[in-house]
Amino acid sequence: MALGALSQPSLPDRIAGASYSPAKLKVLDGAYDGVWRRIADDVGERPEAIQAAQLKLANVILALAERGIWRVATLRQAALDIMFEPPTEL
Repeated sequence: MALGALSQPSLPDRIAGASYSPAKLKVLDGAYDGVWRRIADDVGERPEAIQAAQLKLANVILALAERGIWRVATLRQAALDIMFEPPTEL
């Protein structure tokens, strides 16, 4: 699954018009936390790198949810796959 297809709209745009039930928020939170625990050590310690990775992960999780993926385990795995995709060449 290519990240480019999942990167629009931006996270603030998604959040501005979003409304999630408590159950869906729990799924989003569980997926985000699970992936972040797996990748945090690979991101490094630079605040800019951490912020960029967290923003990318949040965008990926929300984009997958917008596509109808609402199982924590499925969201986690799909997000991990996308986060570890090698960059594409222009």
